Amino acid sequence: MKTNVFLYRPLAWAAAHRFWLVLLCAGLLGGLSACAHNPAMTVADPGGPAPSAQAEPARSAAPIQYADSRVGLEAGLFDAGEAIWNLRALSSTPPPEGFIGVTNSDLAFTGDYAIQGNYNGMQVWDISNPGEPDLVIDYLCPASQSDVSVYENLLFVSGEGFGGRLDCGTEGVEEAVSPDRLRGIRIFDISDIENPDYITNVQTCRGSHTHSVLKDPDDDENVYVYVSGSAPVRPEEELAGCSGAPPEEDPNTALFRIEVIQVPLADPEQAAIVSSPRLFEGLVAPEGHGLAPDDIAALEKARAEGAFVLEMFGQAQVLPPQFVGMLLAEIVEEREGTGPPTAADSTLLRENLPAILSERFGMPLDQEEGEGPGPGPTQCHDITLYPEIGLAGGACEGYGLLLDISDPVNPKRVDAVADSNFAYWHSATFNNDGTSILFTDEWGGGGAPKCRATDPMEWGANAIFTLEDGKMQFKSYFKIPEAQTPQENCVAHNGSLIPIPGRDVMVQSWYQGGISVFDWTDPSNPVEIAYHDRGPVNPDRMVMGGSWSVYWYNGVLVSSEIARGLDILELAPSEYLSENEIAASRTVELDYLNAQMQPVFVWPASFVLAHAYVDQIERSEELSADRIASLREELAAAEDASGAARQEALTMLSDTLDDEAVAGDAAKVHMLANTVRDLATMN
Repeated sequence: MKTNVFLYRPLAWAAAHRFWLVLLCAGLLGGLSACAHNPAMTVADPGGPAPSAQAEPARSAAPIQYADSRVGLEAGLFDAGEAIWNLRALSSTPPPEGFIGVTNSDLAFTGDYAIQGNYNGMQVWDISNPGEPDLVIDYLCPASQSDVSVYENLLFVSGEGFGGRLDCGTEGVEEAVSPDRLRGIRIFDISDIENPDYITNVQTCRGSHTHSVLKDPDDDENVYVYVSGSAPVRPEEELAGCSGAPPEEDPNTALFRIEVIQVPLADPEQAAIVSSPRLFEGLVAPEGHGLAPDDIAALEKARAEGAFVLEMFGQAQVLPPQFVGMLLAEIVEEREGTGPPTAADSTLLRENLPAILSERFGMPLDQEEGEGPGPGPTQCHDITLYPEIGLAGGACEGYGLLLDISDPVNPKRVDAVADSNFAYWHSATFNNDGTSILFTDEWGGGGAPKCRATDPMEWGANAIFTLEDGKMQFKSYFKIPEAQTPQENCVAHNGSLIPIPGRDVMVQSWYQGGISVFDWTDPSNPVEIAYHDRGPVNPDRMVMGGSWSVYWYNGVLVSSEIARGLDILELAPSEYLSENEIAASRTVELDYLNAQMQPVFVWPASFVLAHAYVDQIERSEELSADRIASLREELAAAEDASGAARQEALTMLSDTLDDEAVAGDAAKVHMLANTVRDLATMN
């Protein structure tokens, strides 16, 4: 029924995102495959807590206070011009032969290894020498988008595309319904990391676009995998129990839910779905923004030149010529014709385009009229878990969600926010003490240039919120401050915190916008403090490339470059970040890292940590210049001393600092006092 199409239809931007994802995965967009200001809004939620209200935001991207060397870089695949500021490049390693020209995706880390997902499988790199990463294994096992996570001896890999095979074969799957298709989670035993053992898989109705591994602090027997799948629902003939019907027709529909997989650590082969929480009940479709000025101009030009334009939920999209050519060839074949397509073939395609594509991709591409707003998201794109505080941030298409994960099998929605400046809520990051959360907006699906000079700074940016009494309160946006060219896909993507003590500093990928390091300690005033960027892959047209994700891991910044391989960088001292702060960050050592399961950073007491706090006190002017100088002398003298003399000097200094912290209401002085006191108790 048409009414049902409206009732359960995906949101406009979500449907468009999934449609272009299908084209990307099919290699029909060319190049390398990858997969007016509106006020923020509040929507009603009759089924649960009301979304937080947001104030009208001001633009707050970091001001350009330096000669930005990202401008005018030469294009090239492996020889593009580079710009770097307050970072050091340690290595840039191209992909192995079988992975060149295929999209590199996300990263996970264990021990000395970085595991890099790729649409063809995965690559394992030994990064113990970050200046010369060593390829341990390239494992061929196609299935977009091969997001990866690790826990102990287990490796989890996402598969969502229609061509992934259960046997990791490279021949794909041609049939619409096939027992050979893999859409879900693969599980490997990596006890011998040079020889991953594919032990099992868990199939899901919508596949796994991304996933997040949860280790509950109160459960030592299992890990849990939260699966986010954004593709159309597979046929029940292929996987029993799968239904894409609206909820009023089928209460067990695969829409409007995530999947939770329980993995017994003693017997991971028994991994299975244990719940399918419906986190989206009561949410309605949020408002969005229209096309950017450059996109409007490009659309008008394309129409004038006779391009094929698809109307999707009131927004127009130009179909890529390769895809149009394929459709026209099918029309010619169907009428048993020969030679190139005729004008009549083109007319037939234009008249029937929405119906053809709706049938092909299993989703409605037109919008039926109805009363009131449609439903909200049917799925999350990504969920970031923070087990130590019992919360998760769900980036869920049209909403940012705050989830209670204290019961890992039954996560519950605590709060939800929407913002008409956002096109597609993509990923989330908490600050270390769990008082703020940042969401990214993947405007354009990652395959379009959205950092042009005419693009609004609030579109395709990060949104930063504080957490107050279980609610998210909007504070500011952050977007890289320098414009990129129309030949560079650029928008906010994946990143992680860097353990700079006493500060919230993050490194983040921006596709061909490069990587950016920024400080959001003050949630209302984020400021960029470092970057690395390359010129476009191609000087004449948009070809996919850039950093898919970049994460801090044990002293280095590791970036998965979509087209160019693996980059490893490190922080360099600057006016924004001292050598002591960088050294203190290196005292944090992780056994493993999945950025979608945030660890709590804990800094062991050390003299370099104390010196880092002194540097911060100097920068914030919490104490006078003379007092800063005397502190450095006292710390140096204590460090040179030993035994009882050191203990006495540090105890006296901590007592003095306590008094100074109270008198001046100085938070960093208090942190320094605690560190000095801890040093005094160490042997």
